[in-house]
Amino acid sequence: MSRTVFAPSDEQRRLVKVISSYGIRQEDIAREVGLRSPKTLRKHFREELDHGRIGANIRVAKTLYQMAISGRNLSATVFWLERRAGWRSKPTLETRPTTPPRFVVAPGRAEDLPEPTRSDGSPSISHEDT
Repeated sequence: MSRTVFAPSDEQRRLVKVISSYGIRQEDIAREVGLRSPKTLRKHFREELDHGRIGANIRVAKTLYQMAISGRNLSATVFWLERRAGWRSKPTLETRPTTPPRFVVAPGRAEDLPEPTRSDGSPSISHEDT
């Protein structure tokens, strides 16, 4: 027993185009239309699948463009400029405030440096200890 030849209706063509514009997988579209495989779907609905996808991309691009030029959505503007206008963002280096060192190393001889003292004014290092 042979299978009947599939002949898509206008309603099925419209449905495939609309569903494909939403990004639904071809396997799922085939089941919705009543086909067993995505291969059969592509064979009979190639134009609808392509135009649905293209139409969706056009609508999303239009929305992104409107958001970018509105001036109210900075991330859309930056995205558009980086992707469409070839702009490149330079990575920013994160700098943390650092505490200054508790000592300063001065060039010169050790004999030229003042003797360290304690808070009570007595020398912190006694020459007798060394």
